[in-house]
Amino acid sequence: MAPIRVLFVCMGNICRSPMAEGVFADMVARAGLSHAIEIDSAGTSGWHEDEGADQRAVAAATSRGYDISFCRSRPINWRDYGNFDYILAMDDVNLRTLRSEASEDLEDKISLFMRFADGEAARSVPDPYGGDAGGFDLVMDMVEEGAAALLAHIQKSDL
Repeated sequence: MAPIRVLFVCMGNICRSPMAEGVFADMVARAGLSHAIEIDSAGTSGWHEDEGADQRAVAAATSRGYDISFCRSRPINWRDYGNFDYILAMDDVNLRTLRSEASEDLEDKISLFMRFADGEAARSVPDPYGGDAGGFDLVMDMVEEGAAALLAHIQKSDL
């Protein structure tokens, strides 16, 4: 069976989506499912292409035992829409961008990341980039909640 492929998407791919990628990868590994689930992240812009994650994001993740030092920013590309089973936007702005770029037949795989924790009335994960370390801690809280719910969903529905 082909692996389930999950892509987390924010604007610059240096804060929220790498945090989600790292947390989800850790949860998948602890569940013994790294062979069955592939994980990546991307941005809707190329502003930070090939940069590592924001140091505040790295610090917030590290403080909770997650490693996101491997993450490198990249913009989403047209192949991603066909290659990933789940394309998860961190907020409404990026969700609209993703849906505007995808063909209609692929829109079902695009949703808000927090949908798995919240149901259809999903919250946006706020962008902490312009703020202080407290914003990154809030994002980590949301990412841990969303990643656990996503993993439970995939285990129930896809594996």
